[in-house]
Amino acid sequence: MTFSIDNQLQLNMSSGTARSVDSDLTLDALAPLARAEIVRVDWAVLAPEEAKRLRALGIDEGARVAIAHRGVFFGRDPIALMVGRMTVALRRVHARAMVVRLI
Repeated sequence: MTFSIDNQLQLNMSSGTARSVDSDLTLDALAPLARAEIVRVDWAVLAPEEAKRLRALGIDEGARVAIAHRGVFFGRDPIALMVGRMTVALRRVHARAMVVRLI
């Protein structure tokens, strides 16, 4: 049995599994050079000192960011994140805790 995309969307919506694309986009999945705004950060996932460092660097809700490039190591760590005119190295696990919206 095959379903069209519309049928699949209806099934997902009726089962409660449909989600907005923007609400699911985490910073680690952002395409290189795509501009985005951080809309939510799951600070509970991060250690308190890591959260404090990220906030001090301006990486918080409302910040406009872009991925400059990804590392070459296993897991593509670290991520070079552009925040304004500054480039910051960010661990993938930290980026995964941030939900972004494309701008």
